[in-house]
Amino acid sequence: MVKFGQTVSFKRIIINYLLKLRLPADLQLLKYVMSFLNTIFCMYSRLFTPLDLGFTQLKNRVLMGSMHTNLEEAPNGFKRLASFYGLRAQGDVGLIVTGGISPNLEGRLAPNRALMSDQSAVKKHALICDAVHSEGGKVCMQILHAGRYAYQKQIVAPSAIQSTIIPLTPKALTFEEVEKQINDFVNTAILAQDAGYDGVEIMGSEGYLINQFIAQATNQRDDKWGGSYNQRIQFAIEIVKRIRQRVGENFILIYRLSAIDLIKGGSSLNEVIILAQAIEKAGATIINTGIGWHESRVPTIASMVPPGAFASISEKIKNNVTIPTVASNRINTPELAESVLENNWADMVSMARPLLADSHFVAKAKQKKPESINTCIACNQACLDHIFENKIASCLVNPFAVHEDERALVKTNSPQHIAVIGAGPAGMSFALYAAQRGHKVHLYEKSSRIGGQFNLAKEIPGKSDFNHTLRYFEYQLSKHNIAISLDTNVNSQDLSAFDHIVVATGSAPHSPKIAGITHPKVVSYHDVLTGAAEVGTNVAIIGAGGIGFDVAEFLTHDQSFDQIKEFADTWGIDLSLQTNGGLKPQNRSTPTRKIYMLQRKIRKPGASLGKTTGWIHRTSLKEKNVSMLSGVSYDKIDDEGLHINIRKKPRLLPVDTIVVCAGQVKNNKLVNICKETYPNANIHTIGGANNAEKLDAQKAIEDALHLALAL
Repeated sequence: MVKFGQTVSFKRIIINYLLKLRLPADLQLLKYVMSFLNTIFCMYSRLFTPLDLGFTQLKNRVLMGSMHTNLEEAPNGFKRLASFYGLRAQGDVGLIVTGGISPNLEGRLAPNRALMSDQSAVKKHALICDAVHSEGGKVCMQILHAGRYAYQKQIVAPSAIQSTIIPLTPKALTFEEVEKQINDFVNTAILAQDAGYDGVEIMGSEGYLINQFIAQATNQRDDKWGGSYNQRIQFAIEIVKRIRQRVGENFILIYRLSAIDLIKGGSSLNEVIILAQAIEKAGATIINTGIGWHESRVPTIASMVPPGAFASISEKIKNNVTIPTVASNRINTPELAESVLENNWADMVSMARPLLADSHFVAKAKQKKPESINTCIACNQACLDHIFENKIASCLVNPFAVHEDERALVKTNSPQHIAVIGAGPAGMSFALYAAQRGHKVHLYEKSSRIGGQFNLAKEIPGKSDFNHTLRYFEYQLSKHNIAISLDTNVNSQDLSAFDHIVVATGSAPHSPKIAGITHPKVVSYHDVLTGAAEVGTNVAIIGAGGIGFDVAEFLTHDQSFDQIKEFADTWGIDLSLQTNGGLKPQNRSTPTRKIYMLQRKIRKPGASLGKTTGWIHRTSLKEKNVSMLSGVSYDKIDDEGLHINIRKKPRLLPVDTIVVCAGQVKNNKLVNICKETYPNANIHTIGGANNAEKLDAQKAIEDALHLALAL
């Protein structure tokens, strides 16, 4: 195994400086800076150093982390999974880990979830192995036992202790049943080997069954599988040891170890090291770090987690074992991945969603074209949220992800000349996809820059990664020779020469009918986020949807130089692992503003937010003393403030500023103008111009893709 020193280079100083800056506002400047650095340096030399495992070699240091797609249970799903993983192997990923597969019925997360317990599953999984191997890649299957996280009748655990996130109490495993669980892990590993996998990953992290045996809070047994820490980790050790005995030496065995539990009563640093060393001795090839239990009330992978926030934790394991270790969570750029390796925090980096966002992330980095990478923004909207809604996963910024077969952009036999009006998410996406199919596209935008509401989103604390998306589109639109006219009012343009006109003018803010709505106190969310409006110290936000929450976060957030430190202090994370479970008292700054967030509906504020991120936003604003009021009706706005009724009880909010975030309406005035001016033209509307109700960027981009495929 290659061991790296910790020498400081000029390249590293520049990279670290850029990482602190995140992304400059001037995207063109970023492109020139990155191009310069790529020219004079081999920027990703650590990332593309092969990793020798003794019996086999990985071609680079990128591990595609496990993520469920719901294809595992879909009709013809394994054929589609083969395409999905095969494309990532083609994109030069060093080692792929599949979504979790259960070793038995009781280990499934839900009744319909995939398992591998007999030979009947081998043939399906062989499709994945063949696809990856045909592209020169390597692939491991993750074995996941849900334990008390299962949402099904056969739920089992070390002890009959209910999880805070599952409404079912597990059955405590008997001594004999514990043995059966171990043997079932071994059986599944053997079947995975039969299918052609290069190895398996044992899921011992995130609060699943193995983790439940390790933590004292979830293991109150008095037999050999419970009691002291050394006894509680025997379940994990026996699984690894017995698998190694049966599969032989020339088979990759990854153990996903919980490096920081982020729950009360979790493991200490010393205990984590003891487990890591025992797992190495038992026969593991690689230790992959997991971050936090699913029931932890600390965000670990959402957009508000600073990139690389948890990466340094893997160093504490790496320094105490001799096998390779993997850093994980919110590593989404090649610069950051290289920095993790150069800092000697880990031997590999795990990226799951970044390879959902761009199947050829690794190949593009190898070609020294980071500006061409479609970067994951950690929104969770089309990946994790879809899984929780029992939908097939995809990606907001890459709607082809997990749909590679049915959404392929086939070159057209009849190229068309297409005008696209509006360079927001829908317009940019359609222009790119249509051009990739061979159409000639001209993109018109009334403002001075592309991006539409992405330019507002990037101003929200925790959403600056939208800068990456804007950089990606700027690069791709230029690469595909798409003509762009900025600062252009299409009313004055002659569009008669175009075969198709696509109206993608987005949505407009809805203005509620309230007496005094034109009062100087009232401002739009657009003016707040762009800095065009001055905001007082007492603020009412009308609307508690996604935009309302974003504005509240924007108005209550105090910028900090060290984002990771601010994040850790705010959420009570002990990154030094001096405390059990990695938790410490929260240290949240006191907001300088008093915020009221109001909604008409009598329901939980933020009910429409994503399933995997809504709780984070609600918790964040609650801790900032934002008053969230439901069942509100509005009387009037005057010099005194906002007069409201809450369930027929009058109340005056003495606010300085009232921000309207009351939904959006279609901005499709140009549709009628185009129809009148060009009655014989083929006119289409997409995105917010077509339907603003419950619209988000993910739906707008999918809308654009469907039209591009149809023309």
